[in-house]
Amino acid sequence: MAQSKGGHIGEFEALSIEGRPAQFASQLGRVLLLVNTASECGFTPQFAGLEKLWQDYRDRGLTIVGFPSNEFGGQEPGENEQIGAFCQRNYGVSFPMMAKVEVNGSRAHPLWKWLKAEAPGMLGSQAVKWNFTKFLVGRDGRVIKRYAPQDEPEKLRADIEAALAA
Repeated sequence: MAQSKGGHIGEFEALSIEGRPAQFASQLGRVLLLVNTASECGFTPQFAGLEKLWQDYRDRGLTIVGFPSNEFGGQEPGENEQIGAFCQRNYGVSFPMMAKVEVNGSRAHPLWKWLKAEAPGMLGSQAVKWNFTKFLVGRDGRVIKRYAPQDEPEKLRADIEAALAA
């Protein structure tokens, strides 16, 4: 369990992939799985597993949110409209997708700065190392756990179930 450094996800907002403001305060009381995504990555097939989790758990209180990012190997070069169409067409993605963001560096989206501080990676590193890094957030809006890109969505089921039951 991550030790909270303060704040909760409800303090943040982002733009949806369609360009509309999305207030995370509206998601308090739900479990969130936030993922930085890319359309041309070796992990891109995880979209199918993420969609399966969304279908299986959304009615029980899980929201999956994808954040496209082009920071790793230039694997998300498209514009938001292209990204959304790709995800829907190839993987049937119906969970919320946000507009493209940066997850590292001085221009990182404030939500991602907070996620990384709340749940550092290996050896305390805060940087997101690659596409499909995942963060699980509890119903209370606090980060529960960070997952590596290679952690398949299916392997998160036990943690998601525990968070939903909390």
